[in-house]
Amino acid sequence: MKEDFLHFIWQTKRFALHALKSTEGEEIEIISFGIHNQDAGPDFLNGRVRIGGTEWVGNIEMHLKSSQWYAHNHQVDQAYDNVILHVVLEEDKPVLRNNGSRIPCLEMRQRIHPDLTHRYLDLIENNKKIPCYTQFARVPEYVTGMFLDRILLERLEEKTSFILAELTRNEQDWNAICYKYIGRCFGLSVNTDAFEMLCHSLDWRILSKHKDNLLQIEALLYGQAGMLEKEFVDSYPNTLKKEYQFLSSKYGLAAIPTQAWKFMRMRPFNLPTVRIAQFAFFIFKTEFLFSKLLAAANARELRQIFSLHLDNYWKTHYVFDKESKPSRKTLGKSMIDLILINGVVPLLFAYGISIGDEAHKERALSILASLSPEKNRVTQFWKELDMVAANAAESQALLHLKKHFCDQRQCLRCAVGNHVLKKLKVESGELRGI
Repeated sequence: MKEDFLHFIWQTKRFALHALKSTEGEEIEIISFGIHNQDAGPDFLNGRVRIGGTEWVGNIEMHLKSSQWYAHNHQVDQAYDNVILHVVLEEDKPVLRNNGSRIPCLEMRQRIHPDLTHRYLDLIENNKKIPCYTQFARVPEYVTGMFLDRILLERLEEKTSFILAELTRNEQDWNAICYKYIGRCFGLSVNTDAFEMLCHSLDWRILSKHKDNLLQIEALLYGQAGMLEKEFVDSYPNTLKKEYQFLSSKYGLAAIPTQAWKFMRMRPFNLPTVRIAQFAFFIFKTEFLFSKLLAAANARELRQIFSLHLDNYWKTHYVFDKESKPSRKTLGKSMIDLILINGVVPLLFAYGISIGDEAHKERALSILASLSPEKNRVTQFWKELDMVAANAAESQALLHLKKHFCDQRQCLRCAVGNHVLKKLKVESGELRGI
């Protein structure tokens, strides 16, 4: 059992509230349960309780066993000096204040209905892909719908925090952030980290000096990717290699390890050599990068920005020195939509936060809702539970739900998990007094 269960019981008042007494026999009346504290310090702030006829205002701390107060070193932390009530599943040791007085303790083990405990343990301890696998289909749509709306914003805010941190490190240059964040998307899930390393290793200000020269952009990107270090047969990679040797010496550049890139078991169009070529062409053809994204009115106009095909060396190659049948290596609609979902939308949302403009945030959400849902193993799993995403906003929320709630067994933070537990009050008459 986790301490979070006690937090849930306390917040939802799902324990026997009558005839409360401390472990020393003093009567307890809870006037205010306090505010749940998500940060460091006591678990509930600004509580109000009457103990033995005296009213106390202060904080409430919770543990499974009272001795954890000492195990967590609360006795030496001033943040806990104002604790007025210690709520525990079991008191195995009295807890004293610095002045020697005993902190009143409320023991909960006899006040929580066993059915509720069993259902909670079943949720967090089963080995199913999601804890509420057998109950999920019976949860009302309004519960899941409202929660998905909430965690979609949580997901975007999580991505936004990364973008805004990068913005500070890049002197508020939105083009530099756009270059790095869009660049990650060209790696898909397999080479995202490698693309991120590549973009961090090559300052946008250097790249922008050569924006009008596609060969130099490719030389910088392939060189920094560590892909120009061997001997080549074809003249084009040799030209890139020579160009990179000059530019890397000029700017003092150091390539990332070649081992960062994954080539195995990939479709030819997804090979990092092709994606780098496409990324290079995107930079070459897109002047005033971030301004173009801001100016696009909808998803259709954004797709136009990423509409490109390669006609140079890469028309007949997927990798260096190995010719293939000619093919227009375009960014397909599904690839572009992934860039919009994972790159453009978070950028627009972050921009709205940075300038305090709700219109940009709403526009980002509107674009997301206009895109088709993603198709991957996670969305397919939800589909098996009859939870079919209608658009990319819903698929993003479902991805967040699986990763941050189901996989981590955070049922008590989840509206679905809360509903499964709360159903006991409705379904079992003997719980009505709890």
